Amino acid sequence: MSSALACAQSVVDLVGGTPLVRLRSVEQRAGAGVEIWAKCEFANPGGSVKDRAARQIILDALAAGQLPAGRRLIDATSGNTGVAYSMIGAALGVPITLVMPANVSLARKQITAAYGTEVIYSSELEGTDGAITMARALVAARPEAYYYADQYSNESNPRAHYLGTGPEILDAVGDRITHFVAGIGTTGTVMGTSRRLKEHRASIQVVTVEPDDSLHGLEGLKHLESSLVPSIWRPEGLIDRRLAMATDEAWDAAEQLCTEEGLFVGHSSGAAVAGALRVAREAGPGACVVTVLPDRGDRYFGPLRWEKQYVW
Repeated sequence: MSSALACAQSVVDLVGGTPLVRLRSVEQRAGAGVEIWAKCEFANPGGSVKDRAARQIILDALAAGQLPAGRRLIDATSGNTGVAYSMIGAALGVPITLVMPANVSLARKQITAAYGTEVIYSSELEGTDGAITMARALVAARPEAYYYADQYSNESNPRAHYLGTGPEILDAVGDRITHFVAGIGTTGTVMGTSRRLKEHRASIQVVTVEPDDSLHGLEGLKHLESSLVPSIWRPEGLIDRRLAMATDEAWDAAEQLCTEEGLFVGHSSGAAVAGALRVAREAGPGACVVTVLPDRGDRYFGPLRWEKQYVW
């Protein structure tokens, strides 16, 4: 890597270009002759993969004249996208309103508030689907006040990964890649990345990971059979296999990444790596599996407060 520091005109320009890290300890469990790489999306300035989609959504909306001065961008989110909208909105002068389930982590609530974002809480019993329903109702009541970004239906979401994540992976590992493994949330990451990878070489296998039950502990991931299915989820010709992931298996994988690789990441990252391990074991020697680490583990801490004054 070059030692020269890049210059940016805005934090918006720092999104993307995240490194891949080789997971040697995971490779050892998979067996000899395999490569397992993870895209470090926690290295984005907002701390998660959602920086990519939020930036593309806002930039495309501004270019299309959908965010005139004073109009608020509104969306439903379980947290990471909300942080990303808040960061990009603050940098570009776009006011943000978020609808989030009341039980999202305290860290995410307080980070979004620090950016000056308006936050409205939906029922913790209804998850992200309840937040979506509430966001739609708010827009219907005051359509002139809001631009509804709708990350679950907005084509700018997968487009961000088609233009960024996919090419970055190909630049890093080239034709060695045999498999791409990613979790399912909005589905934007896997949809956009897989489209670009399949254009490069149709034989690259794309595998999605989702919770094995509607009642799960993998924040940010969707159990599609029991959820509102995002309209950007169009798997035909792109998704080769879907893996069901138990919460315990994903949590164990996240803990191992921390203690064995020094990567303190969230449980959706654990799910992705556990899926990559399964795929690599089955594929055997010659496999090169790339997966995604969506965010950092500290995003899930309970206590966090921005202190303006300290008493020593």
